[in-house]
Amino acid sequence: MTPTPEPTGGPPTATAPPDRARRVLRAVAITACVPYIALKAAWLGGSRIGMPEGSVLLDDPAVTAVANLVTLVLDACVIVLALLLTRPWGRHVPAWLLVVPMWTATGLLAPIMTAYPLQLLVRALGGDGGGASGGGGGEGAEPFLHEWVFGMVYGGFIVQGLSLGALFALYARDRWGHLWRDRVRDLPPAGPVPRAVTGAAALVALVPATLHTLWAAGFAMGADGSRLAGRSTGELAVTEATSAVFPLVAVAGAGLLVLGRGGARWVRVPTPVRMPVPTPVRMPVRTRVRVPAPVRVPVRVPVRVPVRVPVRVPVRVPLAAAWLGSGATATWGGWITLASLGGGGIASGTSGSMYLAYACQMIAGALVAAVGARFLVGRARAHAGATAAPVRPTDAPAAAPATALGPASAPAPVPRPRAPDAPDAPDAPDAPDVRDAPDGRMSP
Repeated sequence: MTPTPEPTGGPPTATAPPDRARRVLRAVAITACVPYIALKAAWLGGSRIGMPEGSVLLDDPAVTAVANLVTLVLDACVIVLALLLTRPWGRHVPAWLLVVPMWTATGLLAPIMTAYPLQLLVRALGGDGGGASGGGGGEGAEPFLHEWVFGMVYGGFIVQGLSLGALFALYARDRWGHLWRDRVRDLPPAGPVPRAVTGAAALVALVPATLHTLWAAGFAMGADGSRLAGRSTGELAVTEATSAVFPLVAVAGAGLLVLGRGGARWVRVPTPVRMPVPTPVRMPVRTRVRVPAPVRVPVRVPVRVPVRVPVRVPVRVPLAAAWLGSGATATWGGWITLASLGGGGIASGTSGSMYLAYACQMIAGALVAAVGARFLVGRARAHAGATAAPVRPTDAPAAAPATALGPASAPAPVPRPRAPDAPDAPDAPDAPDVRDAPDGRMSP
């Protein structure tokens, strides 16, 4: 018997040219990169546009030039990603070659997209602050950039994040959408390794979440650097609060993916319910003869009845939370750490507690990203095994192997049909005919 593999049905991969919406999103993403790239190119060319006199960016020109070059390359990668997500050749790119840059871009843009609109809202409501989005900084702070630079740069980042995120959502739905169509309660139980890694990420994430919360609330715990001066209220407090939220979001997403698997079908909520329970109480009854008789008296006893609440969380919700939280936590922790180690004004304003917070951010984000990657790889393997190609036998009969039993193990001859007018043949089996032998070709 010759096995013939059937064509597999695998996840659909769209190879058609991008539709109108994707073309518009691609054009918007590329256009939003132009102002930032032009500004960085002007700074690399020696221009000081947007920089006030005495800016900390002028303290170390070499470090500033390297930072401008790196950020220019990073923003140019957004253009490459926009093309990759919309062109036919982008369908054949290996998954890791797309996911890693996209995860980095999401992590760098998500905090800006969250914090900058909140900072504008605080300013509109009359809150004090500055520095992160203003040119003058807090009271007594050194000048950094002119106000219009932040509006142009951060506005462009928000547009880039929205358009690029929409393109990636469409791309991921077409290529990997089958991996997160289930609900959390339908996932198989996770092993001990993902659970241990998630627990370690939760413990590590408590350090930056706690420190950033204290700094946002006005406590100067370890904030002896000049970069945290004036961050107790206003716009800069929004930045610290945002940095405290993203580690918690990452851990919550990983916890739902790993710790809730196999046991999230029901959530038991113990609810105290008072109900009458008949309890036998022996009481003496006075008659001519004292005979103790049992009397049932209803006594109200509080009983806790577990109420089961069904959990119907789609897998894409905790997966998106782990993606956003881990990317924002790890990339910004690493970026600020590298910028601080590079010297210049930012290094002088970084304390030991801040280095600890950023290091823990990198570790927690990397652990959550590892949990998410393991989850997706496992889902891909499970889906590939579930859609394995079935084996179809051919029409040719299999040849029986010769054994020591001799002719008894040979297949019985198949008699040929006789014509109606043919004479009766002897009882001996028909002689083999060449036309009855299989020719080895598959039937249509």
